[in-house]
Amino acid sequence: MLRLIKNDSQHEDILARIYELMQLDLQPDTEESDELEILSMLVKKYEVEHYPIPEPTPVEAIKYRMEQMNLTDAELSEILGARSRKSEILSGKRKLSLSMIRALKERLNISADILIQLY
Repeated sequence: MLRLIKNDSQHEDILARIYELMQLDLQPDTEESDELEILSMLVKKYEVEHYPIPEPTPVEAIKYRMEQMNLTDAELSEILGARSRKSEILSGKRKLSLSMIRALKERLNISADILIQLY
């Protein structure tokens, strides 16, 4: 019987079972594939509650997306409006303006919720 995960020991046991199931050549809509899906949801719920991942700061998010998208400093300066703004933003000396947040959301696809955080 499937139950909510209540401790780290149960979490480890469920992860081991998930690993076993993933080694099989599962077909959709089988008992094992349904079990894998449900166990994965239970693990996700447990991990979100017990091991939350903090959201990045706006600067961390910008740097990460720049790396992912292979953006140059010049390209970021273009998005932010000026070269000096880019260095001030990335060093934390200057906060993002509303127009910068809009441009970063549009061009780098960074959530506005992340960009408007205090940092």
